[in-house]
Amino acid sequence: MAPRILAAAAALALTAATAAALANDLPPPAQTAGVAIPEGQIGKAVEALDGIIEKSMKEHGVPGLAVAVVRKDEVLFARGYGVRKAGEEAVVDTDTAFQLASLSKPVGATVVAQQVSQGTVGWDTPMTDILPWFKLSNPQSTALLTIGDLYAHRSGLPDHAGDDLEDLGYPQKVILEQLRYLKLGAFRLQYAYTNFGLTAAAEAVASVAGKDWATLSEDAIYRPLGMNSTSSRLSDFLARDNRAFGHMRNGNHWEVLYQRDPDAQSPAGGVSASVNDMATWLRMVLGNGEYDGRRIVDAAALMPALSPQSVSGRPETPAARASFYGYGFGVGVSPAGRVMISHSGAFALGAATNFIMIPSADIGIVVLTNAQPIGLAEGISMSFMDLVQYGEIQRDWLAMYPVAFAPMLAPFGEYAGKEAPADAKPARTLASYTGTFANDYFGNLVVEEADGGLVMKVEGTSSSFPLQHWSGDEFVFYPLNENAMSGSISSVQFSVDGALAKDVRVEYFDQLKDGTFVRK
Repeated sequence: MAPRILAAAAALALTAATAAALANDLPPPAQTAGVAIPEGQIGKAVEALDGIIEKSMKEHGVPGLAVAVVRKDEVLFARGYGVRKAGEEAVVDTDTAFQLASLSKPVGATVVAQQVSQGTVGWDTPMTDILPWFKLSNPQSTALLTIGDLYAHRSGLPDHAGDDLEDLGYPQKVILEQLRYLKLGAFRLQYAYTNFGLTAAAEAVASVAGKDWATLSEDAIYRPLGMNSTSSRLSDFLARDNRAFGHMRNGNHWEVLYQRDPDAQSPAGGVSASVNDMATWLRMVLGNGEYDGRRIVDAAALMPALSPQSVSGRPETPAARASFYGYGFGVGVSPAGRVMISHSGAFALGAATNFIMIPSADIGIVVLTNAQPIGLAEGISMSFMDLVQYGEIQRDWLAMYPVAFAPMLAPFGEYAGKEAPADAKPARTLASYTGTFANDYFGNLVVEEADGGLVMKVEGTSSSFPLQHWSGDEFVFYPLNENAMSGSISSVQFSVDGALAKDVRVEYFDQLKDGTFVRK
């Protein structure tokens, strides 16, 4: 009985406090910030923004970026900086399209919210009702799994599940089907960020609408908002003359080396947009689904996406704040006691983006860059939001974020940065290692002789990796993709029984402890 009395007393006190606050024209207690924003402080923050951006570009040399600030349905700032491609003269402007990477997730979440508004699906719609072929390794989890579970990264799938299959070139449907072979964490209790879990949910929503995801996104959000430089198809992005090229750092220089193709995970990372378009989108989100006097998304459908659904960062001490994830949006509380809704995007092959909005101040900022993630986008956003809330920059975010991001760009593998041993043991005859080796999740691995050596191929894809002998029954190859930077080295360890290898463990494929292939 006592807990019920305490709960009732707390509820009564909160209700009374809320009523009193409203009577005195104060915000409800749960919306009261610890630090007030004086008149004119936001204007000063906007005035300082150009200097912050210029300083950051000078220090880090990023080829190009675009920034916009929105407040109370008005664009206060929108500007492009630098060039679209290093070594060329075409400048970035506010209509230059950038790849958004994972900033696609909150954009896509508003597409889903629009469909929830239409009543075609709900955040709690079971996946089995729509895509009965999509399964997890636990039948009970599969039966309970909802669209919201996948958008909140609480399905139990391991961190970045499916990204390795994308790196190998598997098509989307195959990747989603293969997720059923992965060992699960605790359902709805464990947060693990998964591009392809979220993609499965988005594809389910598109299936109900009878459209592909890119078309649904156009019809639900992009076209109604007039986002004419925005698309969820890579082909549309590549067809634009005014687009930013992705850059990677090569020593002290930025170079265009690769084109990231995110179509397989389009709902999670495949959007491209200009900063003008993103400012429009921000206006709609800050307006609780309303834009220019028109209702685009019902506020009741959008609010769950902007609300904590998973604990994404658990505090290590009682004094620390937790961080949360909604449906496609990051949710937290600033030191000033204000809710901050945000998301970053990052392609190691050449894109970094960020947005932050503070609903209690009716303000948001979005930063798009055409270089691999070094924390610049986040540093600019956080510096600006410090000025908004406190009138001064509290921390040197532009110095802190690059340090925090550096491990993301480190080469993969136990042998990264090392040379083959001088006293290496000889290999067996190459025929000892050839054959087809099976793995439920990755499929078949074919090892063949070629040009006096060995080559490793993944059936059903175009992936082919020449193997270099390391020592004894161990070989290596050099992966280079979105999740393995230049200099990465992966061990390939054969286990030989008699004359033939019985299995092979590929280090790069073993990050989820499922990288052993058994001879067929």
